[in-house]
Amino acid sequence: MRIGLITADPGHPLLAAVTEVLTPGHRVGWLDPGGEGPGPDLSSLADVYLLKARTPRALALAALLEEHGAPVLNSAAATARCQDRVEMAEVARAAGLPFAATTAVATPGRLAAAGEPAAPLVIKSRFSRRHDLVTRADSAARLRELAAEWPDEPVVVQEFTANSGWDHKLWIVDGRLFAGLRRSELAPDGRGPTLPLPVGELPASWTDAALRAGEVFGLDVYGVDVLDAGGGAPLIVDINAFPGIRGQAGAPEALAELALRTAERGRTTTPGERRTATPGGRKTATPGERNSARPDERNSASPGERKLP
Repeated sequence: MRIGLITADPGHPLLAAVTEVLTPGHRVGWLDPGGEGPGPDLSSLADVYLLKARTPRALALAALLEEHGAPVLNSAAATARCQDRVEMAEVARAAGLPFAATTAVATPGRLAAAGEPAAPLVIKSRFSRRHDLVTRADSAARLRELAAEWPDEPVVVQEFTANSGWDHKLWIVDGRLFAGLRRSELAPDGRGPTLPLPVGELPASWTDAALRAGEVFGLDVYGVDVLDAGGGAPLIVDINAFPGIRGQAGAPEALAELALRTAERGRTTTPGERRTATPGGRKTATPGERNSARPDERNSASPGERKLP
């Protein structure tokens, strides 16, 4: 089988481990969505692609591959659905998932202009990406600081939920659960290492919600950040398509098995035929759904294909 990785970093620990599992029995290559070379050879595609990158260019590339019949994990549409935190919250809450109430605000300046907040707020970049904004603001002074530091950043606001200060990180690969504990991004002393968390110690309501999230968003490889909202009730604060899943025994093997099973099922369309899906399905979507990132960041420039060493 030929497995393609859509990433700028094939040496990422999870991808490197998956590559080690798959080779030498299978061929693993990679597509850099930020590359400047010619685009992929659409007449000779891999049997399956793993979409680790989540940039607008990566989503456009994944959608192009899907248009030509190649299966992509996760699909471009499902991945894009997790990039806009407003859409994420709307989809999750409409499906009955215990997702934090999320409100869109044009910029931090709008919040600052409203004066003193009535309660502590969690403020995040509307569009999820590396090094995005995730912070807590308890005062008008803090809001003014954010307005100066992030003047043009579209944001979302969630009311701060009192909790232990630990994020429960649940990762799912094709229905198989992995878990860890990590200090919250809001912790003053930084996040620190991820601590082990046996899946068997999680309440059934937590694992049920995490598995349900995959069905709702059409994800096969994803992460769910959960807080204890009191009395053991789960509160989902974020859903991530294709997270790093570092240090989780069995995760690379589970991902390799998923890739091979998907490749063995083969293409479900002929080149140029479009596939459709809605939230809750596991098929890819039309190219019009491919990207819910900011319009000014969309760029479908052809990436170059590179091979792993």
